[in-house]
Amino acid sequence: MPNDFPAAALPDGPFDGRHAFRAHLQTALSAAARQNWREIVLSDPEFDDWPLGERAIVDALQAWSAAGRRFVLLAQRFGVFEREHARFVHWRRMWSHIVECRACDGPGLPEVPSAIWTPSWFLHRIDVDHGRGVCGSEPEGRRALRERLDECLRHARPAFPASTLGL
Repeated sequence: MPNDFPAAALPDGPFDGRHAFRAHLQTALSAAARQNWREIVLSDPEFDDWPLGERAIVDALQAWSAAGRRFVLLAQRFGVFEREHARFVHWRRMWSHIVECRACDGPGLPEVPSAIWTPSWFLHRIDVDHGRGVCGSEPEGRRALRERLDECLRHARPAFPASTLGL
C-alpha cells in the first residue's frame, strides 16, 4: 500500500472487498491532517482485520495528531491490539490525552458497527466478512452512523488503558 496519497479524493459510494476497505482507511487517515478533521471515530467489534499496525496508518495519525483533536476507538474487545497493532499501541500511548477508548460488550447492549466517522466523511462496513460497505460525505449517512455510534458509546465503559500500573 502506498504511504502517501497527497491529492486523493475521499471515496464515495459502495465498496467491495478487504483491499478496498484498507485503501479507503489509508486515504481517509491521510486526508485527516490536510482537511483539519477535529474528530475521528474508529469502531469495530475487535479490529482484527484493520491495518492499524502498519507504518502508513500510524504516520497518517501522527500527522493528524495535535492539541484540540479527539480520537475515539470503540470496540467490544481490545485484545488484538497488543498482538497485532504494536505501532498503533505506541502511538496511542504517546497521544493518550486525545485518545478515548471505550468497550461496549455485554448482553442486551447494541452491536458495535465496523465504521469510520468524521464530521465530514464516513465509512460503514455493512458486511464485514466480505469487506462490503458504503462511504461518503452525505449528511444523512453520517448522521445515521453517528446515532448508532452514540448509542454504543452511551453504554460503553472505559477500556484499553494507555498504560497499566501495577505493584
